[in-house]
Amino acid sequence: MPRLKTFLTNKPNMSSPQIEIQLIAALVAAACAIPGVFLVLRKMALISDAISHSILPGIVLGFFITQDLNSPLLIILAAGTGIITVVLVERIQKTGLVKEDTAIGLVFPALFSIGVLLIAKNANDIHLDVDAVLLGELAFAPFDRFLLLGIDAGPKAAWIMGVILLITLSLLYLFFKELKVSTFDVGLSSALGFSPAILHYGLMSVSSITVVGAFDVVGAILVVALMIAPAAAAYLLTADLKKMLWLSVCFGVFAAISGYWLAHWLDASIAGSITTVLGLVFLLVYFFAPKKGLLSVMYRQKQQRTEVSLLTFLLHLNNHQETEERHINHLREHINWQQVKANTVVGLALDNNLITITNEVISLTTKGLSFTQTALEYIITNKDDKIEHLKDDFFLFRG
Repeated sequence: MPRLKTFLTNKPNMSSPQIEIQLIAALVAAACAIPGVFLVLRKMALISDAISHSILPGIVLGFFITQDLNSPLLIILAAGTGIITVVLVERIQKTGLVKEDTAIGLVFPALFSIGVLLIAKNANDIHLDVDAVLLGELAFAPFDRFLLLGIDAGPKAAWIMGVILLITLSLLYLFFKELKVSTFDVGLSSALGFSPAILHYGLMSVSSITVVGAFDVVGAILVVALMIAPAAAAYLLTADLKKMLWLSVCFGVFAAISGYWLAHWLDASIAGSITTVLGLVFLLVYFFAPKKGLLSVMYRQKQQRTEVSLLTFLLHLNNHQETEERHINHLREHINWQQVKANTVVGLALDNNLITITNEVISLTTKGLSFTQTALEYIITNKDDKIEHLKDDFFLFRG
C-alpha cells in the first residue's frame, strides 16, 4: 500500500489513476443509487444486503467452471444467485411463520457462508479472498485494463459499471410509469394491466446485476451503503420520485468523490471512507431536512402541543363564566400549568385576538367565541368543512 500511495500521489496534480478511481466510484454510486430508491420505497432495503452477500456462491461456482475471473458467466451465475435469494426469502416469509427481516437473516448468512467455505477450501491461491469480498479493491481497479483491438480503452471496472448504468437508465426510462405505479399501489398496477410480479423480479434482477458488477470493485459493504444511504437521505428531502432519483444519484456521487479524497488524506480504506461520508450525509439530512428532519419534526410536535393546550384553554373559558375560573392565576392553580407554558398559551391567544384580559380576568373575544364554538362542533362531528374557513386565521387546523 505505501508504494501504491506513492504512485498515486507523486504528482502535484491528479494523476490518471486518481481520476480513474474517482470515475469508477462515481459510476458505481450512480448505478447503485437508482435501484436503491425503489428498494427503499418498497421497504426492501435489507434485500440489497442479502443480495450483496449471497451472490458469492454464484461467483465462486462461475470461477470453478471457467477458471477466469473476467468471464461473463460469473455475472450470470451471481445474478441468478441473487434472484434465488429473493425467491427463498419470499417463500419463507409466505409461510407466515417468520417476518421478512427474519427470513433475510436466515437466507443470506447461509449462502454467504457457503461461498466463504468454497473460497477457503478451493480458491486460496487466487485473489478471490474474503477481504476482497467485503472491502473490495477500488485502489487497484485502474490496473485491470480493458483492451479493445489491442488498444488500452481504460479500466475494465469503468466499462462494466458504465454499461450497467446505461442499461439501468434505459430500463428506468422505458418502465418508469410501471415501476412508479407498482411501487406505490400494487392493486392499481394489476388493474392497469401491469404485472407486479414481473416488475418486482425485474427490479431484483437489475439490483442483482448492479451488485455483481460493483462487488469485485467496492466490496459487499460499500454496495449496501451506496444502495441505501443516498436513497434514504433523498427520501427525507422530497416526495417526488424523479427528484428523489436525482438526489440519490447526486448524494452517491458526492460521497464517492469526497470519500476518495478523505481516504487520500487519512491514508485509509477508500471503501470505508466513502461509507463514512455516506453516513455523515444521511445524518445531516436526518437532522436538518426541512419537513422530515428530526429537528423539524420536534419543532412541529412542540407547536402542536402548544396548539392543543390553547384549544383546551379556550374550551375551558367557553365552559366557565365564573370570574375565579377565568382568572389568569387559575391556569397555574387549577389547570396545573407551569408559568412558562401558561404565558405561552395566553400570549398565543392574544396574538390571534382570541381573548382579552381585564383586571387579570380573561374573556373570549367575538372571534375567540366563534372559533371555540366552531372547533367544538368540529370535534363532535369530525367534519372538515366545519373548520375549513378558520385555517387562515388559526394554524392549529391547517392540515
